[in-house]
Amino acid sequence: MDAVFWVVLGVVLAVAEIFTTTLFLIMFAVGAFAAAGAAALGAPPAVQAVVFAVVSALTVAVARPAIRRHGSPASDSGGQAFGVEAIEGSTALVLERVDAEHGLVKIDGELWSARSYDATQSFVPGRRVRVIKVQGATALVWDDDISTPGELPEARG
Repeated sequence: MDAVFWVVLGVVLAVAEIFTTTLFLIMFAVGAFAAAGAAALGAPPAVQAVVFAVVSALTVAVARPAIRRHGSPASDSGGQAFGVEAIEGSTALVLERVDAEHGLVKIDGELWSARSYDATQSFVPGRRVRVIKVQGATALVWDDDISTPGELPEARG
């Protein structure tokens, strides 16, 4: 086989990977480029096919698990959560009234725009709430029966 065939196959697989984003086809593209190198060095077609198969299998077996591990959330791999992952589940202090449309909370010393996770709930300033989810730059918060120190549950509103 000609080196051009392998290069074209590698490019086609790399372009297909752009549309699938599975990090699977790119491994075969690497194998095709390796086979193109073997073809350029004058290897017979059978050797080129073996180079393609071996390099593709090695990249799938070795590189893909490492790439997937780095792309998984920290909670799945047992690592320390950071960014939005670290904020979800934490408590927040309401600074400006939070309802289904808008609000402002303080999370770990940072100000965040907020909305109520449940459209029927609203929270007054001074109330502690739990961050359920972060959408963009907005924290969706929920009443999780978190009271401020010394506050009686009946006093919350």
